[in-house]
Amino acid sequence: MFVRNAWYCAGWDYHVSQGRNALLARKIAGERVVLYRKPDGGLVCMEDRCCHRQAALSLGRKEGDCLRCMYHGIKFGPDGACVEIPGQTKIPHKARVRTFPVVEKNNWIWVWMGEPEQADESLICFAVGYDDPDWNIKTSEMHVDANYRLEVANLADLSHLAWVHQNTLGAGDPATVGAFTTIQDETTMLERGINTRYWIRNVPANAFLQHLFPPEARFDLHFDITMTVPCNWILHFRAFTAGSRTEGESDGELVADTYTCQTICPNDEHSVEYYFSWGASRTTDLPGLSDMLRETVEQAFLEDASVLEAQHARVMEKPQHPTIDIIHDAGAGKMFWVLDRLLQAEAKAEEEAALAGAGRSARAGAPAC
Repeated sequence: MFVRNAWYCAGWDYHVSQGRNALLARKIAGERVVLYRKPDGGLVCMEDRCCHRQAALSLGRKEGDCLRCMYHGIKFGPDGACVEIPGQTKIPHKARVRTFPVVEKNNWIWVWMGEPEQADESLICFAVGYDDPDWNIKTSEMHVDANYRLEVANLADLSHLAWVHQNTLGAGDPATVGAFTTIQDETTMLERGINTRYWIRNVPANAFLQHLFPPEARFDLHFDITMTVPCNWILHFRAFTAGSRTEGESDGELVADTYTCQTICPNDEHSVEYYFSWGASRTTDLPGLSDMLRETVEQAFLEDASVLEAQHARVMEKPQHPTIDIIHDAGAGKMFWVLDRLLQAEAKAEEEAALAGAGRSARAGAPAC
């Protein structure tokens, strides 16, 4: 169900402080983990499960670089190895907890859930963090009770802005509805995702902006979206006053240059954590503008959550219920092709490793000639 050899976002960097009791419990792709900072600020991510009786290490205590389980006092180093068992001098060789590679980049915390030796930081998606001096980025987060593949399909298809988001990111006028339902995009397949670009021209302001412009105002909107596994979605969104061109770059005036960076972390089959941001460039920002962008995207994602949570409940009730495909499924289909190809490759590698292990066991147990 989940790609293992991938970076999953565990939250914003400010979610893990240097506080004495700052232990962050997360569930990522079905695995419970705990994150904490060492005195030097470095992050540690380990399985949230003591190797003794599976007690939650997130209920433990930080001691220097180490983490102590507060059920029986067993202490683990940042590499997961047990360094102390109170009342016992000998430490069993197997007394250790699994640890995971963890990286901070662009104010997000990334955890590699697969084989540690395959952790490649270059696979972490591009994003604009809130500490970037050229952008006024505002951050937020949300819990959604839906399968992450429903979120993938939602993000890969922006035609739903014409319907779900008529009062926020879209608009209900015929020009906007028509534009979003007849998008002519340019999509490029990437090794671990897709890039989609398109223009929507000569449309009224989005619903959340209409109070700032006269009713006759018209705009050209440009979308440049990069989506990568497991579910990262980066949009460079620009708005121009409507120009005369029908192809290529708008010849109108640039009025908004923004980035919204979004990543979805599946907890398990039934829910996700959604970490997202939106903000304008310093050159196009105005007092209160980026705050309004964040407020709007929060409202819009509540609209999405209502749809997706209800959809998830129905899919769980009837997982084999027949469905149809329509033209707006193309983007999701391409993203699922990338995702499922990686899942199949990992399943094949696991099967081959299991067969090789079985072969070694059989040879080791064979009688000598």
